[in-house]
Amino acid sequence: MRPGGGPGRSGADLGAALFVLGLGLVAVWQTFAIPASPIYAQVGPKLVPAIISAALLALGIGLVGSALRGGWSRDIEELQGAAPLNLRALGLLLAGLLANLVLIDALGFTAAATVQFVLVAAAFGSRAHLRNLAIAFAVSLGAYVLFVKALGVNIGAGVVEGLIFGVPE
Repeated sequence: MRPGGGPGRSGADLGAALFVLGLGLVAVWQTFAIPASPIYAQVGPKLVPAIISAALLALGIGLVGSALRGGWSRDIEELQGAAPLNLRALGLLLAGLLANLVLIDALGFTAAATVQFVLVAAAFGSRAHLRNLAIAFAVSLGAYVLFVKALGVNIGAGVVEGLIFGVPE
């Protein structure tokens, strides 16, 4: 236990760590419950859940180790005194999430993701809004092409996709 850290602190840290470890175990269990299909030659539907499960297990093990050495909540408490909560940034992040949620059906993936990207970049302090818009559009359109054209996964065609690819909205 660290100096100045009471038993409640490391106990809470250990509880949180065990919770993350438990999530990892549930994720592994559910990954094995996904039915394997003979259609998939190498990469099947279990790949991404297996990666996430392994990451959760690794994170849980690391957190348990940290909690047993005294915990991490004291470090967080020290950092919290460094800067006040930035409500503007938090509001812009939430606005980005809500914008994507509202716009994806109406305008499609590329437009919704572009708006979200610009709002999140502003939340992180960027003031180059036109540059962010150009980068966001290129990345969002690239993601659309990758998922829809290369992988065959429909992620929501809209106005932009209709203009560029002739995809019906």
